[in-house]
Amino acid sequence: MLQPRWNPAVLDKNRLFYALWTTGLFLLLIWGVYGINEVYGMNWRRLGNHPREWNHVGGVFTYPFLHGDLDHIWNNTITFFTLNSLLFYFYRSIALRTWAALFLISGFGLWIFAKGGNHIGASGINYGLAAFLFASGIFRKSQLLLRVALVVAFLYGGMVWWMLPIDEHISWEGHIAGAATGVLLAWWARNKGPLSDLNLPELEPNERLPEWWAAAHPNHPDVIEQRANENSTHATEEGPTSVAYTLLPKAKKTDD
Repeated sequence: MLQPRWNPAVLDKNRLFYALWTTGLFLLLIWGVYGINEVYGMNWRRLGNHPREWNHVGGVFTYPFLHGDLDHIWNNTITFFTLNSLLFYFYRSIALRTWAALFLISGFGLWIFAKGGNHIGASGINYGLAAFLFASGIFRKSQLLLRVALVVAFLYGGMVWWMLPIDEHISWEGHIAGAATGVLLAWWARNKGPLSDLNLPELEPNERLPEWWAAAHPNHPDVIEQRANENSTHATEEGPTSVAYTLLPKAKKTDD
């Protein structure tokens, strides 16, 4: 029988910790790199993504960690914190693979298709995360993930304008590379990770609800009724609570 990959045994607090821990690790790295570069004048910004320059191909792996100024890194930080947390919370089982593929494919896509220049910043990853979360919610038949997609569209729908060449100082090619990668990964992973909503299978009279379905729908009336029946049956099988008696000797009567 088909089992849901949204594991109800994983507590919400564990999902939240995983999402915040992975998000915080990346943010710690980019802020650490920015701080060291500013304090010691390392000139690391030259290590960005230089399209089709073989002597700078390593920039595919380094450019998301480099930022131009405080406004640049701060804007990327706020967006990344929200989108990456949503990815690792709601797509826990495939989040790490999705993130790694997004990091590599969008970087190489930028290196292959961009016209030139030195591209830096995590905005390409942000566009990939937004595109994945939105497209995945559309591709999957899941009300929960569709709500996540709508939240992303509401908060970051305006990002689409920065995929156009309206500012020569903004890497619109990196934005397109990230967004295209996110959509492709959403399609590729549409049958992986959390499953679509599963309907309650047809049951025989007096047949118990499947435990996996009951665990995934704890507030369903049939689940509540089944739990109540199980608790009452368990109490009946145990029988009445045994009572311990202590016999005390009868007090002797005394003559007045």
